[in-house]
Parts: sequence; structure tokens; C-alpha cells
Amino acid sequence: MSEVIEQNKIPRRALYTGETIPAVGLGTFGSDKYGPEQVSEAVYGSIKAGYRLIDCAAVYQNEDRIGEVLKRVLEEGIAERKELFVTSKVWNDMHGEGQVLESCRKSLQDLQLSYIDLYFVHWPFPNYHAPGCDGDSRNPDSRPFSAEEFMSVWRQCEQLVEEGLVRYIGMSNMTVPKLKAVLPLCKIKPAALEMELHPGFQQPELFDYAVSQGIQPIGYCPIGSPSRPERDRTAEDVADTQMPEIVEIAEKHNIHPALVCLKWAAQRGQIPIPFSVKEPQFVSNLKCITEDPLTEEEMETIRKADKDCRLIKGQVFLWPGAKGWEDLWDLDGEITGGGK
Repeated sequence: MSEVIEQNKIPRRALYTGETIPAVGLGTFGSDKYGPEQVSEAVYGSIKAGYRLIDCAAVYQNEDRIGEVLKRVLEEGIAERKELFVTSKVWNDMHGEGQVLESCRKSLQDLQLSYIDLYFVHWPFPNYHAPGCDGDSRNPDSRPFSAEEFMSVWRQCEQLVEEGLVRYIGMSNMTVPKLKAVLPLCKIKPAALEMELHPGFQQPELFDYAVSQGIQPIGYCPIGSPSRPERDRTAEDVADTQMPEIVEIAEKHNIHPALVCLKWAAQRGQIPIPFSVKEPQFVSNLKCITEDPLTEEEMETIRKADKDCRLIKGQVFLWPGAKGWEDLWDLDGEITGGGK
């Protein structure tokens, strides 16, 4: 039997309702490297090891296999449903009227659950690309962010809460200007914001803004996504586990640099959702945040090491006429190319 990390040792984060959830979760995006079988086995092993937050999405094409695993976990008494915190996301091609409900019902059916704990709008526009496409793919129907269009999707998400199909709703891949445009219009506010966060890309402005609004940041690519698809790689990318500051701290603590990234994430206040199919890795990813914390000096060293290096640039979502991937992220503080 592999190692089990006790629940009372895992730090927790409070949502705006006061409910607490684990300070680390398991991502389930197998990229183009791992199939549904490997990912679902990792979910089973990780829940046995002590994970309780599982981050899923319709577009990952593995929710049906994960559903079989969740059923098994519950039947075997490894965890009770109320202990698990399962997230899913509506994909960009399901933003139309009535489609969010349809997407959510499909995820519920695939995951074999009667409710989803937290349901995200995966990207803030309907720009769609097929899974596995290359970085030059463009959809001619893609268009810039529109607060009005986004709110029609959000209203459908609010309805899911009202109908009891989901407990919380969240946003993902947003920017400060986009949040400022839509938050005042929300009847039910987002409980969490999923965003790219790792030592080489700390997004301090967006992070601080989310926290100031009572929105919990959840950080994807927490160790710099070494297995991300080829389409998301460029020559300028910085590998977090090779940053000298991270390597030096790892040597001091006698741990892998990836674990320094996760300790930093958990201590800073975001919820990292590392993905691994290898048991020694997913166990150590969880265990590392329960022991031997980084010092204040080490946290400050990492804060100063931010490279502002976005790895998931989202260029496949660009609309005709957009200049480059930067247009997705409102770098000048205004919503780029979009209406209000």
C-alpha cells in the first residue's frame, strides 16, 4: 500500500461562503501525452493517497473514465462524496443559449455525480478549437471578448446553482479589465478564478485583484507545465524547474525543484493543481505542502524571480484581425478589440 497523507495535515483555503477546500488539487489535463485510462488511474491513486480536489473539464475528453473511478472510490469507501471537491468546465463551443446546461448535464452524467462542486467558464469567449490542433489553427468564427456575451454564459451558470446542479461557479483565463467589466453584473459571484500561476509567471496584479474580491485563485501549470502541447511552446519560454533561484532553494531543502514551486504556490495562497500520472510524483506533490515550509526569505526570493513568462498563450483562440496572442490578455489595461 502506498503512502496516505492524512486529511488533517493538508492545509485548506476558505471560499467566500466560509467553506474550506484543500490547498492543493489534482489536474486532469493529460495534454496530448496521456490517454483517459492513464489519467483516470492517476485520479484513483491520488484520491487513495489523500487528494480530495479533482480539477476536470469537458474538453479534456476523459470525464467518463474519471466518472468510473469516482464511482469506485465512493463504493470502496475511500472517500465520501461530501469530502470530494470536483470541478468541471464548460468548453468554448457550448456558450450558446441553453448549451451551458446541456454541457453541465453531460459532465454530470460522465462523472456519475448528482452535482459538481465548482463549474468554470473555461475561456471567456466562444472561440473554439478542436482538441490536439496545432498553434496556427484559427477558427473563422472567433471574436474578441464581449461582456454581454460573457454574461449570457454566466447567467446560465447562475441558473445551474439555482437548480442545484452545481454548488459554486467560477471563471478562468480572465484579466483584470475583463473582471472589472463583469463582476458588477453577477448575481452569483465567482468562488474561484483559474489562472496560469508559477514562479516564472506570478500575475501579481490579477492575483491580488481576485483576492481583494474574495475570489480564490487556482493555479494551473504550477510547475511550468513541462508536458504542455507543442503548440504552446516558444523559444523564449522559461522552465520554472531550471530557474536558478528555484534550483538553489530545492538544494537547500533537498527536494525536487518542482516541489519548491508547489510549496511556494500553497504558501502564497493559490491552490495549485499539478498533474501527474506517476504515483511517486502525485504523492510527493501533495505531501510537500504538509511539511518543511519555505522561509519568508525564500518566498521573497521567488517573488523577485518572476519572469512574466506566460506559457499558455492561447493563440489558437485569436480572432481574425487580432495582432497576436497578447491581444487575449489585455496587456495595456483595456479590453483589447472587444466591446463593453
